[in-house]
Formats: sequence, structure tokens, C-alpha cells
Amino acid sequence: MCACSGMGRAMVIAARPWLRLLLGLAAAAGVLQVRGQRTPSITGFISIDCGLPEQGGYVDAATKIPYTSDAGFTDAGSNRDVSAEYMDPRMPRTHLNVRSFPDTARGCYTLPSLTPGSKYLVRATFRYGNYDGLNKLPAFDLYLGVNFWRTVNVSKVDAAVVAEAIAVIPDDSVQVCLVNVGSGTPFISALALRPLENSLYPQANATQALVLIDRRSLGDTGVLPIRYPDDPYDRAWVPWSDPEVWTDISTTEKVRETIGNLRFHVPSAVMQTAIIASNDSRNQTIDFSWDVEPNHAYPVPGCIGILYVAELQILASNDVREFNVIANGKKNKLPYTLEYLVADAISNREPHHGYNQYN
Repeated sequence: MCACSGMGRAMVIAARPWLRLLLGLAAAAGVLQVRGQRTPSITGFISIDCGLPEQGGYVDAATKIPYTSDAGFTDAGSNRDVSAEYMDPRMPRTHLNVRSFPDTARGCYTLPSLTPGSKYLVRATFRYGNYDGLNKLPAFDLYLGVNFWRTVNVSKVDAAVVAEAIAVIPDDSVQVCLVNVGSGTPFISALALRPLENSLYPQANATQALVLIDRRSLGDTGVLPIRYPDDPYDRAWVPWSDPEVWTDISTTEKVRETIGNLRFHVPSAVMQTAIIASNDSRNQTIDFSWDVEPNHAYPVPGCIGILYVAELQILASNDVREFNVIANGKKNKLPYTLEYLVADAISNREPHHGYNQYN
């Protein structure tokens, strides 16, 4: 039998001084609120609604995280609201306005009061919403400090593009910069920074960072991403359920962590749902695939994949759930077995290189 609570993937790209960027995707298993759980601290969180008037701070309705104006973080650009036709009150408030940078080649935010040498998650969100009335979808480059992060390609007027990186920041501040490449005016909707424990994501270090491709919570977890306070680091776990391909399973019991899972500290709320193969044959498989796109800065990216697994079912005394992980035809040396209600994480320590598609 084969079961998977979650999965992830990341791409590696070369770097300047302190940072090699890895584009990464991560996913996991499920979501149920654990009652009696203390709300984790938001000390060190920076949450910016870009384009918000200077005195317009508020508390986000879903996460209860306070958001502030970007007035104290940048001295360039101008505030704009998205067009009226894209003013959907059901959307996050950060999606209703932007800061655009029409008059500069490089518009930067400075995120202060960091601990040098510490690990942080940095997330930027972009929703165009035809804020300029031109109805022209832009593309521009994004930098974290002096290092290329990714190209932001806006492909839909009303869809959000999210860029996320996990990096060791060497100084007591870091700049996030939007660079005009001649394909439209750069803009940004929201910018967030979250401190991480330095033991998390060991693949991210002083010379290499992780850049998110995707992060998924597998199984029937509803329609909204799992975020803070279920995840104390405010990572967004996007639901992924496909009953035509997999069978969803879940538990109301808390799933505890192993030492292996502590490298990524996936919360119980994510691990309480999972998927198993739908067929009854002995050759059961769960298949994932994703593309890795080279870019002008890093033509040969590498990839990190992370699977989060846990046994959520009480098996018959003579049954064993055992499975192999096969990546692009290469099988792990030994099959994996799972403990009941114990989370574990499976990942490659060094990035895979040389593939444009992973299976």
C-alpha cells in the first residue's frame, strides 16, 4: 500500500555572493484545526499591504495578522487601486490596491530589524487588476538583495502571482527590488517577511536559498490555503484533492513529528489529511509531475523535492504500508514504512540538475 500526506519540489539556480537560489515546491497532507492549541507568536513578522494609504493599517480577517502601509519601507512609486470591475470584496484586502513604479528602472523595499545570519521566508504577491487602465499584462524581474529571485510574468488580469523564497539573510536588513525589463511597469500588491528557525530547511544556507514552485496540502482540506495560526510560520499550503485519481483519508487525531519532519516542521493541521492510491492492484502508484523553467539568469536550475508522509489509518495486524519513491526513474535504496500518527519528511539533500520535467 502507498500513502502520501504531502509533497514538495524546488529548483536550484546559481548565485552571487551569498545566495544560490533554488526554485522549490512543497506539499503536504491535510488540514484540521487542533483545539486547545496556543496561538503562535507573530514577533518579527513584517506584513505590508503595498499601495495602502499611510494610515490605513488593518488586521487580516482570515489570519488575524496586522498589515501596515508600505509608506515606511519605500520612497519610490505611487499608490493605485485596481479597476472597479476587479474590486471583489471576497478577495484578500491586499489584492485591491498596488504600488507601481512607472518612473524608475528599479523600485526597492527595505525590510529592517533583521538578525544577521538568520533564516527568513520572504513572500511577494502581485495582482494586476488593470490598475492602470491599460489592460496590458506586464513582466519584470524580482531581486532579493543583489540576487535575482525570479521573473514575474502576469498572465491573467485578475489572478495573483506569488513569489516566495527561503533564504539566510546576512545583514540586519534586506531589499526586495522590482526591475523594469522593458515589458511593462513593475507593481506589487503585498510583501511579507517571516522569521524561521535556522534548523528548518537545511538545503537553504549561506550560499543557497529555496525559491518556491508550489506547496500543496493533499487530501480534502477545503478550499482555502492552510496558513497562520495553523502554520506558525505563515506558509500557505494550497489544497489539492482529486477524487478521480486518488482516495482521500483523514484523522481527527493530532499527528506528532519525528526528527526528520522537524527539518521542515509541518504542522499537524496539514498532516491530518492525506491521499492513497485509488486502485486495488498490488502495483499501486501515486504520480506527480512538474516542469522547471530555466530563466535568463539561471539556465541550468536544480530541484529539491519534499514529500510529507504519515500513517493515518489503523492497519490490520498482518498489514504493512510500504512504498518506494522513484524520481525520474531513480529509485530510493530502501522502501519506506510509516508509523501511525507520526509525520516524516522525505527529500533530496542536494539539488537534482539537468531536467526540465520531473516525475
